[in-house]
Amino acid sequence: MNKLSSMRHWPERMSPANFSMSRANMGMQAAINPRRDIAAQGPPPIAAPPVPDGPINYSFNVPFASDLAGPNTEDILHATTDAVLRWTHPEEAPDDVPVYELPVHAMNLAHLRQLCREITANPMPIEAHVISTTPKRVNGQVTTVCLSGAPDLVQQTRETILNHTPLSLRCTTVVVDGHLVANLSEGVLKKSVTDFLDETSVFCGVDIFLLGPKLTSPTGDLNGDVDLLRDQRWRVAIYGDYLSSEHAKTRVLIHIDQLLGRIVDATTFDPSMHQLLCGRNRKNIKLIESVTNTAIYFPPPFSSCYRYCPPNAQRRDPTKVLITGETPQAIEQAKFRIHELLTRIRLFVKDVTIPPAKIDSILLSRMDKVRKITEANGSFIMFPPLGSRKGMVRVQAVENLHVERSLRELMALVGQFYTASWIFMQPDTRQPGNQDIQAMLGDICANSDADVLFDRQSFAITGSDESVKDALMVISQIKFAVHAPYQIRVRIELANEHKEFVSGKKNGKINKIMGHSNVQIMFDNFGEYNFNIEVIAQSYDSLKQGLALVEQEMPASISFHVPDQYHKRIIGIGGQHIQRIMKKHSVFVKFSNAMDRGGMGREDDDSRVDNVICRTPARNAQNLELVKSEILEMVDRADSEFTSQVVSVDRLYHRQLLTRLPEIEELERTWNCKIVFPSTEQASDEVTVTGPQWNVAKCIDEFLGMVPDKHEVVLERAPQLINYLESPDFVQTIVPKLKNQYEVELTVHENAEERTEDGSPTVTLLWTFTRNNAGGLRDAMEFLQTQFATAGVEPVIFRGAIPRPKSDTFEESLPFFNSKLLQHAPAPVVTDSPTRPSFGEEVARERSILACLRKPGSMSSISSFLDRRKNSSQSAANFFKGSSNVSKSSLISIESTRSFNADRNPWNDSGVNLPDDEGNPWSTGPTYVNGVDKLMVPQPGDVTPRHHPRQSADSGRPSTSHSTNSGYPGPLAGPFR
Repeated sequence: MNKLSSMRHWPERMSPANFSMSRANMGMQAAINPRRDIAAQGPPPIAAPPVPDGPINYSFNVPFASDLAGPNTEDILHATTDAVLRWTHPEEAPDDVPVYELPVHAMNLAHLRQLCREITANPMPIEAHVISTTPKRVNGQVTTVCLSGAPDLVQQTRETILNHTPLSLRCTTVVVDGHLVANLSEGVLKKSVTDFLDETSVFCGVDIFLLGPKLTSPTGDLNGDVDLLRDQRWRVAIYGDYLSSEHAKTRVLIHIDQLLGRIVDATTFDPSMHQLLCGRNRKNIKLIESVTNTAIYFPPPFSSCYRYCPPNAQRRDPTKVLITGETPQAIEQAKFRIHELLTRIRLFVKDVTIPPAKIDSILLSRMDKVRKITEANGSFIMFPPLGSRKGMVRVQAVENLHVERSLRELMALVGQFYTASWIFMQPDTRQPGNQDIQAMLGDICANSDADVLFDRQSFAITGSDESVKDALMVISQIKFAVHAPYQIRVRIELANEHKEFVSGKKNGKINKIMGHSNVQIMFDNFGEYNFNIEVIAQSYDSLKQGLALVEQEMPASISFHVPDQYHKRIIGIGGQHIQRIMKKHSVFVKFSNAMDRGGMGREDDDSRVDNVICRTPARNAQNLELVKSEILEMVDRADSEFTSQVVSVDRLYHRQLLTRLPEIEELERTWNCKIVFPSTEQASDEVTVTGPQWNVAKCIDEFLGMVPDKHEVVLERAPQLINYLESPDFVQTIVPKLKNQYEVELTVHENAEERTEDGSPTVTLLWTFTRNNAGGLRDAMEFLQTQFATAGVEPVIFRGAIPRPKSDTFEESLPFFNSKLLQHAPAPVVTDSPTRPSFGEEVARERSILACLRKPGSMSSISSFLDRRKNSSQSAANFFKGSSNVSKSSLISIESTRSFNADRNPWNDSGVNLPDDEGNPWSTGPTYVNGVDKLMVPQPGDVTPRHHPRQSADSGRPSTSHSTNSGYPGPLAGPFR
């Protein structure tokens, strides 16, 4: 990869004057490459005619997110005004009614039609029409707007429509403990909470639902069980557009903090400084929160790009940062540290020009990736407003290196979008009328998701790589488009550093493609970061073939981390090792050390970035993982491939963990891992641990050792049981043995308010442990059950039993054999255990319990819901069956991950996706031996974990037929030699 200093000279060296494939330089090119077949190139390219001043037709899709479904009506405990009417189907609706027919989606479509009618009725010479279709390529409805009029008016009208329409509706969820929103003893919701939700709904312009505990989809565990898991917390579901839902979400989080007794305050400063203050991966702000024990809520980024606001709603102040803390002194200390950090920030700013159409595409479909870029580099990217047709983008950061990294990754994102033109050489006077043109453009947009402009002399297409190719395919099927002579141009944007890679030595690759497919290929518009590859053809079939060949020569690459001390060993004396690997697989490998990444002594995040890049043409993408595996074989196991694993920890407990930040940093140094907490405003439970694949599991095990957990078992009170629990043998022998042998503490409590169905008193056994020892809970409970049996005590379980794990034998198939000798295993016991919940046959019963609360007007019936939850008495015969003293952290599924860095290949956003080999004999999944589950320990030489395939609509490089048709080779047949 070229250094930044040399990159600035690319425009002079690689300008169109110095390099071109046009006919004007044909003599020079023939002199350079005498073998080039000039006749095979076809006629010279003809310049595109200028856009006429007359009326044009422009069509684009409106991203309504009409596939967003409402909540399950059985889970609804409270809903804001008219929310149920908007997000649920009427009772008389059939069962198979599609999601896009929900009243909320129908209302949004009706409002858009009304807006377009008002635009058409306006005295200005502009027409706007709405077309709704259900193409086969998507599972839902596609809404297309067709505009016709003068070019300036068309663009202004498009901007108006995009900024007056709720785009990309979403549902965001906040979990909350039930006792904060409901009076559990009385069984009613707190009126202050419901009033707050109603007020927030009106203030932010969103719909809010309070939902019961979530029943997740079936998942497997170490014992082969398949259970329905339930989160004990209740959920607040917020439906709305991006800015409105984020505004409401923050208000809900602030209110939860107030219910927990925290104080709220705010500070204001420029939005462009928010991400710079947070630092890379929010390192600075997490440090402030850990020292002051506060929670800091930033406004959503890029709020200046979107102007839509629901009627009668208020937008959040983009300059206000909210802070909650235990005491006023803590909040003042946090504000002081924030302003102190602001005074020390040095700004590095740089502007770059991007085509306005591609900026709009990024704002509508790639902002999640832009947000990752800004968080990884601690930078701020300022885009122009949506639809404004402005092309200047500004990037600022605290270091010039981070500015360059952000710009390169942003420009790589720009390269995911193509532009194309279908130009009529001799316009036919028998062109279709306005209504036919609207129907034609609507059909093209609906089947391709691209923006299409038609001016009766040409089609202009903009969109993602696949969208543009789909649009060209649809146009090629239109009779009048192919009746007269035409020319097709497709423009691809690529990083300057890949010019030599694509063109080959003496432009050999390009010459071969042009001769083979009868297309013209031109390189032009060399900027500081990207240049354009323009593929020109006189027929659609030639362009399709030539474009596919060009895409196969595009760079496909993967990047990963190898500690710097192994680089010399891998490269070998005189590069002999790495040269052998590169020649064997036809893959280029580049190493970067600390000096290449910005010098020694940089912050710790730079020590874990990807410093090895493997690059090859897309047609050879299947060899990338083979090269990676060979390189990692020369690395010690402790420093093997860096992977990432997500651990779920209650978001409110993140604050307690951040106060132990020195211990976490020591844990990171011990295992060479990085523990990343989510941002406060995300309200996510997911903590990401990144490091060498052999150390991540151990790091997570120690990290979970800092997270406490508990489980309650409620027994029916009996004199014999109480005598045993108060006996010296139980207090002095059993309880210490549970602590020493099973890492579980047991305490006995009595709750006078909790009684059985017949009103008998109860006694509670409280088991406390850390999350890494959760697997020993069942063994500890089995041990206690054995002691109960030895002492002659028969406890009656009222709540909290843990079921026996399903056997991995053939007992489920025994009913097919009519034999009295074969016994059947009893059904699993229903449990309310938060450690290993299982519902089994009571799932339907739980659903019916929530059914009594699904209407907003039936809040008084929560008491029946709480009573039924408690009434699940079980006999002692089914108590504590099964054993699995295995830590939850043993379930680590290693998954490759990449980090952002300046030397990373811009096309690596998508990487090379190799499909999984099903039935791989080297798989490291759990195996079963004699009915006992054991994790197979990976041996040296095991295959490298692979990336999950991405969708083509989000590819980091132009998709090719080789992108997802590669995989690992099978094991060698025959005996080992």
